[in-house]
Amino acid sequence: MATVKGDLLVEDIVFFYPGSADPVFEGLTVRFPVGWSGVIGPNGSGKTTLLRIACGQLEVQRGRVIAPERIIYCPQRTDDPPVCLDAFLSATDHHACGLRGQLAIEADWPGRWDSLSHGERKRAQIATALWQQPGVLAVDEPTNHIDAQARDLLGRAMRTFGGIGLLVSHDRDLLDELCGQCLFIEPPTASMRPGGYTKAAELVRTERQQARQRRDEARGELKRLSREAAKRRQKADRADGMRSKRSLGRRDSDAREKIDRARVSGKDGQAGRSLRQMRGRLDQAQEQFDSLRARKDQALGLELTGSRARRNFLFRLPSGRLPLGEDRELTFGELAMRPDDRVALVGPNGAGKSTLVRHIVSRLELPADRVIVMHQEIDTAESRRIVEEVRRLPNDELGRLMQEIGCLGSDPVRVLDTEEPSPGEVRKILLAAGMARQPWLIVMDEPTNHLDLPSIECLEKALTACDAALLLVSHDRRFLERLTRTRWEVGAEAGDVAGRRTTVTVRQAGSSD
Repeated sequence: MATVKGDLLVEDIVFFYPGSADPVFEGLTVRFPVGWSGVIGPNGSGKTTLLRIACGQLEVQRGRVIAPERIIYCPQRTDDPPVCLDAFLSATDHHACGLRGQLAIEADWPGRWDSLSHGERKRAQIATALWQQPGVLAVDEPTNHIDAQARDLLGRAMRTFGGIGLLVSHDRDLLDELCGQCLFIEPPTASMRPGGYTKAAELVRTERQQARQRRDEARGELKRLSREAAKRRQKADRADGMRSKRSLGRRDSDAREKIDRARVSGKDGQAGRSLRQMRGRLDQAQEQFDSLRARKDQALGLELTGSRARRNFLFRLPSGRLPLGEDRELTFGELAMRPDDRVALVGPNGAGKSTLVRHIVSRLELPADRVIVMHQEIDTAESRRIVEEVRRLPNDELGRLMQEIGCLGSDPVRVLDTEEPSPGEVRKILLAAGMARQPWLIVMDEPTNHLDLPSIECLEKALTACDAALLLVSHDRRFLERLTRTRWEVGAEAGDVAGRRTTVTVRQAGSSD
């Protein structure tokens, strides 16, 4: 394993996206040592941007990045195969052979990349990067699309990395397993905390609680002093008014005006001196209050106003077969969903879950406004198209949509200003757009991919309260346990050996609890 000398230093950087008035980062300085560092923050906070800056893919307006040689960035999306995939698959060294075996990577994957599952693509992407042994390896959401078994194997492989690792992930277990420190992004700056996610997040929560307590105490002191200052001012008004105007004639308005100014400014008499002292204390209290910046945790809320269809079945599909690529097909018996069904579609990577979902959606005979569909992955071109459509909405619809995006924890202005929104932000746009409907059926393929943790919890609550039927594909076991009652299992069975065909069968199971 290659030895890395020195840290990765991001120093005093300022970064704006073209056309944006607000900086993503301003004066950010952070040092990443050897080992894995988690990068934590809500969708759109700049996690991916920071990784790309650290890897030299984005040019900053100010500051510098000092990094070891050989840097590799593994993006969230897996549209294209890694540049060195062919070399990795043909390599005969011990490291390459071990990674290919450990992560079950097959030699023909480059030729059928478009037919691979997103989980298979992600395994190939990270294995190729690990094989190259870079000085810096930045990995963006490595466990998206990954089933439980593959996720464990991927975690073991990433533990062997001996360089500087930057890990963006919403997988709490992976962050705890790999990371010695976590960077919490709060634009336009960030702060590092020791430990994996659980330890570091608890430390951040404690610090924020203490900051809020100090701010509350300062606010209380400021209110007390303000009340006292008001009392002293009233006293000064009465005392100075009686003393200063007693000898003046009623028509001497100029003199009275001057005295009024002196009285208001506290420059007249003992009461005025007492008032000036109080104002000094009040100014100090205000400065202390302003200096105690406590992060305001935004309360997220999402309401999906679904309704229950008045029919016996939402769909009934006859048994069938679907191709899954060379020498593989998916077979299934009759599939049906009733208006109150909540179904989890589960199975390993590459078994055909997404293929089956697309087949079901294409055969639906329901009104378009009664169905919400969210597919597993949205490519860059489609993301840009979605954002452009949103920008062209009428002002009233755009305003409602931006409000809902804000309820999901993202800055709606920043979402629509960027040329390339994050995958998590695109999902929030689609969720917000779907809220205007009253769907009978909600179909989601890996809905928690790319979403930050608060948004996942927000989505769970919204789907729990929604009356619509659910068909969910997810490797997030906790998510499925809370939302579904029935399980459709996609599992490999013995196929036609003579014809060298592998058959994958959908089996319906009962409660998923």
